[in-house]
Amino acid sequence: MTVATNLKQLYETDDYLWLLKTIDLLKQKQLNELDLENLIEELEYMGSEKRNAVKSLLEQIIIHLLLLQFWTEEFDRNSYHWQGEILSFRTQLQDRLTTNFKNYLGEEVNSLYQRALKKVKLKTKFQVDFPVECPYTLEQLLDEDYLPICN
Repeated sequence: MTVATNLKQLYETDDYLWLLKTIDLLKQKQLNELDLENLIEELEYMGSEKRNAVKSLLEQIIIHLLLLQFWTEEFDRNSYHWQGEILSFRTQLQDRLTTNFKNYLGEEVNSLYQRALKKVKLKTKFQVDFPVECPYTLEQLLDEDYLPICN
């Protein structure tokens, strides 16, 4: 039985040990011994997970900016909490942001805004008038010092 076959079996029973062995093979440049099928699958999964993480963080930033700016009924009670959340999500996003992810988010801002809009409308019991289109640029969304003028 070859190393690659053993790795394929190991992947089914202990994917973390499989990962450690795969890393070791890569470091030793034993490329012929790799379980390429599962390695490709894992790399694709990692890429999609990273992409989903940055999308989710940007969506949370949008949600909290909208609440801060437009939910006047809750402003006095929650504005500092929302500001803290915005800062936290921005910090987490900056830790993950690459040029490619920034470009990707630029393409996704409008669809993320529509998802965020559905959530804030529900949270505010459809009693707040939010803009139909995203009122923030990507630069504003990423700028840790930017906060909108509150109504």
